[in-house]
Amino acid sequence: MTCRPLLLACLLGVFFAPPVLGAPRAPAKPAAVKKQQPPAASSTVAKKSTKSTPAKTKRKVVPLSRGRRVAQRAAGLVGTSLSAHRVPDDCSGLVRLAYRSVGVELLSHGTRPGENAASAMYRRAQTKGALHRKAPQPGDIVFFRETYDRNRDGLRNDGVTHVGVIESVARDGTIVFVHRGGKGVGRARMNLRHAGHQGMGGRVLNDYIRRAEQGERARLTSELFVGYASSTRL
Repeated sequence: MTCRPLLLACLLGVFFAPPVLGAPRAPAKPAAVKKQQPPAASSTVAKKSTKSTPAKTKRKVVPLSRGRRVAQRAAGLVGTSLSAHRVPDDCSGLVRLAYRSVGVELLSHGTRPGENAASAMYRRAQTKGALHRKAPQPGDIVFFRETYDRNRDGLRNDGVTHVGVIESVARDGTIVFVHRGGKGVGRARMNLRHAGHQGMGGRVLNDYIRRAEQGERARLTSELFVGYASSTRL
């Protein structure tokens, strides 16, 4: 009799007892990400060249021609006084000074009695075979006649009286030359293709080189031109 209640209590305890829960599991650690190793350098990769880069070729400096040096020297005297250069302060002094820059003394042969320096240079050009009347180049000498009454006799009998150095020649034939005029060392123009003072648009082609006097009008460079002397032959 006493065993039954005990057995019954045991059975009731088994069926109605709360279930035993398992211990909570620790959260799973994320799998470690393997670091990617940089790919090994391939033996086919070209190594940097150890050869030095060749130096850039330097442009050759082409020396100026004789005529260009003469023209450059003459141009550099524009607006200056010739008195400090041990030459006469006139047109011949300018040309002589320009040619000294290439080692040429244009009056080394001297002058004849009654001969002016411009006509002595003209004679030198004749002797050297340097005179010409076509295709002038920078550095050439340009000669003019009767630019003033040198012997003051009222006649046109003075021959070559003025010289200059050609600085540039334009495509249309306009020549720019440097000379010592009445206003000092400056530039003047001459165009033998167009004899007038001005061309299209009023552009000056020929400057006046002799002033009006004794009832005569002023004269242009194209009217009193005599010839050129090549700088390469003087």
